[in-house]
Amino acid sequence: MSKISPAIKIKIQNEDFDISEETKILHQNNTGAIVNFVGVVRGYDEKNDQIINSMVLEHYPGMTEAEIEKIIIGSYKRWELTGVTVIHRIGKLKPSDQIVFVGVSSKHRQNAFDACNFIMDWLKTKAPFWKLEENNNIKNWVEFNDTDNQALKKWEK
Repeated sequence: MSKISPAIKIKIQNEDFDISEETKILHQNNTGAIVNFVGVVRGYDEKNDQIINSMVLEHYPGMTEAEIEKIIIGSYKRWELTGVTVIHRIGKLKPSDQIVFVGVSSKHRQNAFDACNFIMDWLKTKAPFWKLEENNNIKNWVEFNDTDNQALKKWEK
């Protein structure tokens, strides 16, 4: 839980997460809508036309959680929210494994949709995570994706 609010949950972990359990927790708040996003490991890299056998995710402990908390606080300033959960996995993951969960609860659906999208866009560009893809014993660091950066423009005031 966050020091700022018990309705904010940030976890960086090796273990998988249970979408149903996380949704139940968000439902405990004074809510009328819950929007979840779940990212999974793709088994194929279209850009490089390669199969992905695994992905290793690394992060900068402490700094990662602080950056995610800033992103969440930014969403609370823009929308009326009742809860936010961000869980991001690290370590070695296989295709179809869950990587990230972003869950947002609000009294109204549009706030939940917008905040979830906002958090995910900022998470992809600002949270200090590094991804190493492995394909038949060849390892490649995933490069910055300009389309993720372009997605942030819709949030500029």
